[in-house]
Amino acid sequence: MRFHRLTLLASVFLTVAMSLVALGFDYTNDAVFHSKSNFYLTLFVCVVLIFALNYVILDYLFNFYGKKQIRKISTILPEDISPDDDNEMDFKQLGERFSAFSQKSATEMVTMKEMETYRKEYIGNVSHELKTPLFSIQGYVETLMDGGVENLAIRDKYLERIDKSVERLLNIVKDLDMINQYESGEITLNVTSFDLNSVVREIIDLLDLEALRKEARVQLQTAAPQIFVNADKQKISQVLINLISNAIHYANRDRAQIIIKTTILKNKVLVTVEDNGMGIKPEVLPRIFERFYRVETSRNRNDGGSGLGLAIVKHILEAHGENISVESVYLEGTQFSFLLEKSN
Repeated sequence: MRFHRLTLLASVFLTVAMSLVALGFDYTNDAVFHSKSNFYLTLFVCVVLIFALNYVILDYLFNFYGKKQIRKISTILPEDISPDDDNEMDFKQLGERFSAFSQKSATEMVTMKEMETYRKEYIGNVSHELKTPLFSIQGYVETLMDGGVENLAIRDKYLERIDKSVERLLNIVKDLDMINQYESGEITLNVTSFDLNSVVREIIDLLDLEALRKEARVQLQTAAPQIFVNADKQKISQVLINLISNAIHYANRDRAQIIIKTTILKNKVLVTVEDNGMGIKPEVLPRIFERFYRVETSRNRNDGGSGLGLAIVKHILEAHGENISVESVYLEGTQFSFLLEKSN
């Protein structure tokens, strides 16, 4: 039979306590008992006393033993679970810390798996985006080196294509750098008061040739000639360029029309970019703000987009404390909308 020191201590304390109670009971039996009522009363008091002594002694011994075992266990526990030097804990508190630590570890594991999946997808997407223009450049250069440079028509055509591929590479790298800075919180806003309608008109003029090629009409509808907002003018311009350019790109029907509306709502200004293009399927609508996600992969990739435009739009508006929403009916059109702070 194995010897347990705690059992020995409990036995010694309980024996001493019982002996003292027995001696006390025997003493009262000789000195006090003159009737049965006194006897039963004394017996009841002694039983209560025995119970109280047993409870106190056992509670003290088990707490002492528990804290001693916790101190032993704490030498092999992580710092997040180990008790402080100045504070002791019981098994209940230790269990609560184990539970919290287990939940935290599970959450960290899920986060790490999600980050690993995100990293793999990110690397795969970047390599895929860069591969297309790089292979194009390689093919054009090889053709020119194999004698194509002697033919002026082929040389000029291929150099123009190389220039476009290089421009696309630069746009991809620029967009990647921008979105990484947004996600890491490194970009600060230069908030000023400016006329939003004036910015919209400038962007419409900027994209005029692109709209003509698509035979699309771009127009501004506003309730006032001038509407001033508090925002970063350069970054809001980029938001509008991305949204309007996307709308023109998907204007794949006769009499395509893109309408930009600016509406004052108390202390906010509502901006909507609406088109009557191909629209977006409901099942892919929640994903359009993801990095590199394309509604029509084959068409958009050939046109040289980076696949980061809407992700950048989302981050810019979030930096302004606003969100962007989208409504779309497939084959009928799409509407993007967001709010900006109205300038007093």
